[in-house]
Amino acid sequence: MLLLFVAYLAGALTIVSPCILPVLPFVFARAGQPFVRSGLPLLAGMAITFAAVATLAAVGGGWAVQANLIGRWAALALLAVLGLTLLFPTLADRLTRPLVAMGARLTEGASEQTRRTGASVGPSFVLGIATGLLWAPCAGPVLGLILTGAALQGASASTTLLLVAYALGAATSLALALLVGGRVFKAMKASLGVGEWVRRGLGALVLVGVAAIALGLDTGLLTRLSAGGTNRIEQGLLARAGAGAPEARRVDVMNLPDFGPMPGFEGGGPWLNASPLTPQDLQGKVVVVDFWTYSCINCVRTFPYVRAWAERYKDAGLVVIGVHTPEFAFEKDPANVRDAVRRFDLTYPVVMDNDFAIWRAYSNRYWPAHYFIDARGHVRHLHFGEGDYDQSEQIIRQLLREAGRDPGPALSRAAGEGAEAASSRADDSPETYVGYARARSFASPEPVLRDAARLYSAPALTLNQWALSGSWIVRAEQAEAVQAGGRLRFRFKARDLHLVLGSAGDRPVRFRVTLDGRPPGPDAGADIDAQGFGRIDGQRLYQLIRRSEGAGEHLFEIEFLDPGAQAFAFTFG
Repeated sequence: MLLLFVAYLAGALTIVSPCILPVLPFVFARAGQPFVRSGLPLLAGMAITFAAVATLAAVGGGWAVQANLIGRWAALALLAVLGLTLLFPTLADRLTRPLVAMGARLTEGASEQTRRTGASVGPSFVLGIATGLLWAPCAGPVLGLILTGAALQGASASTTLLLVAYALGAATSLALALLVGGRVFKAMKASLGVGEWVRRGLGALVLVGVAAIALGLDTGLLTRLSAGGTNRIEQGLLARAGAGAPEARRVDVMNLPDFGPMPGFEGGGPWLNASPLTPQDLQGKVVVVDFWTYSCINCVRTFPYVRAWAERYKDAGLVVIGVHTPEFAFEKDPANVRDAVRRFDLTYPVVMDNDFAIWRAYSNRYWPAHYFIDARGHVRHLHFGEGDYDQSEQIIRQLLREAGRDPGPALSRAAGEGAEAASSRADDSPETYVGYARARSFASPEPVLRDAARLYSAPALTLNQWALSGSWIVRAEQAEAVQAGGRLRFRFKARDLHLVLGSAGDRPVRFRVTLDGRPPGPDAGADIDAQGFGRIDGQRLYQLIRRSEGAGEHLFEIEFLDPGAQAFAFTFG
């Protein structure tokens, strides 16, 4: 939110820079003319110019970051030049002189046509484009600064929001100029000195920021100081807002509340195991809507029960619909989801929800989440997380009875094996992400170098700390081992350890796991042998440790014997 405000302020402040003076007379000339035929086309022309500059900067910045380490330094160099243009206006004038000359020619032509024909859409539109070009010495450095800085973090919705905020700030200043005319012009003249000092201060801060990024301070010291604290603060705020993980509670199965009609599944697709379904198609059926994602261990551990419900009560009128809403980018791939549906033997309908459309329609916030819907199409119960399976089944049976169906005499029986086995409920280690966007408890002494290769080393670890060893590229969602021999360590306390893994280019990658420096033997998980050897054969969750003697504190290490391994997140049980 703070960055959005800064972008908005940067857009608004461009109008108080000395280089805006050649533009203002043309803007004020439109103040007394019809807004629709004169002011609005001018604003539209300026918006198109800003959009063009923004697109070029975003594409260029994105390309630079894709070039990895060389591209990162190229982007930082560009950022430094932009900072210098803020600090030294004469440098900005020289760099943008071609744009200013073009804008001056367009302005002269548009003004001449306006004098001949009066206020009209065409000349005002051209004047807007020209105004945008004349504004380049002011807008270029600030806008470029925002875009290049955003490009270092990767193309995202955040970049778009920054551009929108910047454009709104610039539009606010321009609209004020159009509405107030000469009065604001005089006030701005008096504030030009202040605006110029603000501009130079921004330039100095940019250069400091470039130095900090180049030295790794942005992801090293600052991350270590703030990550744990901010996570705790965020969780506290969520709890106060009622958004924390809900506690299990007993419900009166015979008197279930009515939460209103079920939302549909618009915006989802493709569908697996069935044709698209609507609430109308499900009238007369009892429905369980299950939100899941295939790399979520909590979701995986619910599958034995959900499968049992679907099979046990399908003839009595129950329909289970799985909604696959992804957490990681690779979970958006239909082929990956189809493979997961096959691997977990999910025979009921599943709809992909890559854009979170169904998630938002249900106002959902959790994986896994189960919504119980009666035969009239009304939501009657919600359950988040694992557990309470008997109660959930009793609710299904009650809704079937309300619909006049016979659910049968006995509850289903389900038990999971491998990764689907129920949690030991004795784990003290939290889910831990490896990508820098959500990483915590990283213990390697080398600061994380975002989106670029760096050599890391692994020190002695305390409980719930993890470290990298070897050459790695740490990205927002995952860390990739650049060379064979890359290692990942975690000191954990739990019965089970799982790791979400993939590989660059979907190439098979061999690995070996040790527990406390030795082969895991009887503690090997479902995806490795007793000597700890395994292979990445797809982007999914891998069970690597299943302690035969239950939960305990241990040092886990995985060594990748081939390059290209990608590690996303640890989960425990």
